[in-house]
Amino acid sequence: MGNQNNDEDDTEQQIEMFKVKKLIKNLEAARGNGTSMISLIIPPGTQISQVAKMLSDEYGTASNIKSRVNRLSVLGAITSTQQRLKLYNKCPKNGLVMYCGTVVTDEGKERKVNIDFEPFKQINTSLYLCDNKFHTEDLNELLMDDEAFGFIIMDGNGCLYGTVQGSAKEILHKFSVDLPKKHGRGGQSALRFARLRLEKRHNYVRKVAEMATQLFVPNGQTPNVRGLVLAGSADFKSELMRSDLFDQRLHKIVLKMVDVSYGGENGFNQAIEFSADTLGSVKLMREKKLLQNYMDEISRDTGKYCFMMDDTLNALELGAVEHLIVWENLDINRYVLRNSSTGEDKVVHLTKEQEANETFFHDEGTGVELEVVEKEQMVEWIANHYKDYGCNLEFVTDRSGEGTQFVKGFGGIGGILRWKVDLCSWRN
Repeated sequence: MGNQNNDEDDTEQQIEMFKVKKLIKNLEAARGNGTSMISLIIPPGTQISQVAKMLSDEYGTASNIKSRVNRLSVLGAITSTQQRLKLYNKCPKNGLVMYCGTVVTDEGKERKVNIDFEPFKQINTSLYLCDNKFHTEDLNELLMDDEAFGFIIMDGNGCLYGTVQGSAKEILHKFSVDLPKKHGRGGQSALRFARLRLEKRHNYVRKVAEMATQLFVPNGQTPNVRGLVLAGSADFKSELMRSDLFDQRLHKIVLKMVDVSYGGENGFNQAIEFSADTLGSVKLMREKKLLQNYMDEISRDTGKYCFMMDDTLNALELGAVEHLIVWENLDINRYVLRNSSTGEDKVVHLTKEQEANETFFHDEGTGVELEVVEKEQMVEWIANHYKDYGCNLEFVTDRSGEGTQFVKGFGGIGGILRWKVDLCSWRN
């Protein structure tokens, strides 16, 4: 059950990240007249009253702006921000992001934009800017990959445990150890010293292994990190890897073993540097694996696959889709069109090229012009409705060879099915 919850959380996280990416894209494209666009980011734990006071002070300062048009637009933006802020009596636990201002549309008309939301994970930056554009650079922090990776750095002086998550690193625990060095005193004591030395090394490896289980498998079932990197100088990391004392659940997720020339914190930094490529490719590897499974179904012609928009939607209607795979930049819009003479609605999915073709917006038989009731990006519609069809949603990029093939050859949307479906007969 735990695994299923993890998958659900993963999907939710993917969807939240996708929504933030879209928001960033829309905000970056917006432009205003004068400096009438306010970007405000409040980190967790901030007093709302403090921010309200800062806005009142800003209002006082802005009242002195000489240009009347500019003054009114800035005061208007500050007032909108103050009104939005009144909806919150305390700062949400993940912080608060606000964008208020007047933007100029493509037709040259002015439109008010008021956006406020609590991000899906903590945002640790503080920002207040009044400009002719919205500032979204700090939102990129939310798009940092959220998968945590564990690090164990061990050498002859001690051991350090840490995690790296996006751009944040954390030291979980460290301890030092005093191991006897080899020495050349001869006689009968040499054997005894060698035996004592091996025993102490063995105890050290045991302690490292036990501590790793406590820190990285805290619930006793599944590791709390996506992968593990073992680093160190000398042979200790290989000894740990070979040891029966090292937890099998952790053994399975070791991504890499790296040689570092220091121990402790310097060793941790060096290990992160040396394994950056490996960590970056973990997400890509998951994506490749998913798409390889999908391509396997097609090459084996099992019938348990679908691709292109219409077939995939038909398979969703049947409840047959287990894994729905969508390219995150799929540029297709979903239109609900109404025939005003018959009152009937129909749903069409159009690419940018098709949108330019008027025939899609007229009734085939009568030639009556159809009214656009609803227009939504298909990717957003899928993100909001995939649960209704009982499937898992996976967003993919076109950064891998398989991803590019999926986008160019299969229309950027498809699915792995629970059972075989003959979509040709369903279409006819």
